[in-house]
Amino acid sequence: MRNPYELFAGLRYTRAKRRNHFISFISAASMAGIAIGVTALITVLSVMNGFERELRTRILGMASHATISAYRGGLEDWPGVAKLAKQNKEIEAVAPYIEGEGMVKVGSDLSGTMLRGVIPAEEGRVSEIDQHMKAGSFESLTPGSYNIVLGSELAESLGATIGDKIDLMIPQASVTPAGVLPRFRRFTVSGIFRVGMYEFDRGLVLINLQDAQALLRMGDSVTGVRLKLHDLFAAPRVARDLANQLPGIYYISDWTRSHANFFRAVATEKMVMFIILSLIVGVAAFNIVSTLVMVVQDKQADIAILRTLGATPRSIMAIFMVQGSIIGFVGTFFGVFFGVLLALNVETLVPLLEQLTHHQFLAPDVYYISDLPSELKLSDVIRIGSLSLVLGLVSTLYPAWRASRVQPAEALRYE
Repeated sequence: MRNPYELFAGLRYTRAKRRNHFISFISAASMAGIAIGVTALITVLSVMNGFERELRTRILGMASHATISAYRGGLEDWPGVAKLAKQNKEIEAVAPYIEGEGMVKVGSDLSGTMLRGVIPAEEGRVSEIDQHMKAGSFESLTPGSYNIVLGSELAESLGATIGDKIDLMIPQASVTPAGVLPRFRRFTVSGIFRVGMYEFDRGLVLINLQDAQALLRMGDSVTGVRLKLHDLFAAPRVARDLANQLPGIYYISDWTRSHANFFRAVATEKMVMFIILSLIVGVAAFNIVSTLVMVVQDKQADIAILRTLGATPRSIMAIFMVQGSIIGFVGTFFGVFFGVLLALNVETLVPLLEQLTHHQFLAPDVYYISDLPSELKLSDVIRIGSLSLVLGLVSTLYPAWRASRVQPAEALRYE
């Protein structure tokens, strides 16, 4: 069997102590640049994955995976719809809800809000609101009690605490002897929640379903039914299945539609960050071009001797491609190693840095996510590692081609 001398020669050139120390310095800088770029890419994408997961968890902890509502008006036969929906094996729990707009008033303070009527026992199965109670109790929303649960930001802006009276007004008028007046009802604050999303903490109040029906004069109907799925990523498919299974005309939506713009923006940001940070790897990888060009210039006599001994231009090209690829491989290896190590320990290292610097990077009074979450994905590691290896290989093509074009007579003329 013919020995792959091109591989051995390429490895020998890589290990050899060069006469030109500047070439060795550029080779080391190329390796370090690739390693730093790959480490940064893996770490940043892992942190962005962690933020996306955290935001998705917080949003879907309050919003529903999917909803079924009437095409027009209220959903009257909601128990029947809920029963049919439960027959789908993908659905974990269902809960009725009433949704509308209103205004809350405490003294002279007034604020617009989104009103949601729920059954606490059922709502706890499709959302995590009961796990985010800052004060009071979510179970206090009993029928006829006219208790209300506020978001923490809304309660703070109104100066409301547990036990305070609060007026809830809705955009429906009542005709009285004094004229047309907005309909309102006085509620008692029985709970305050904080989920860490301004959209909910500032703009959502919850009351009992029957109280909402009485206030909005909806009778026994509701706005719709909220669904929680075993696999939230199956929501679009489950929504299509329900549309085919349910008799009658209903409006079925899922979280990928209601929050499509938000998650599309996150995905776009991740892609842009990937492209920007890939430039670091690209710049470092193409430093290999400079290294190999100088190596080819330094090794012209060796190339000429190999050519006179019978080496083909393809073999000469392979030798220098091996040498450049080794630089890219070593840089990628250390980049992946340190990137994975850093991504897995970000949540530990950041608090340590905060203690050492006496500075909190994400202050809880400014940012709703005060820690730095990280989620390492194997697909990201493979994609980044492959990109780095490909860039390292491509950067060897031109210098290796130049080496293969060296003419023995010209190279040895002055030796």
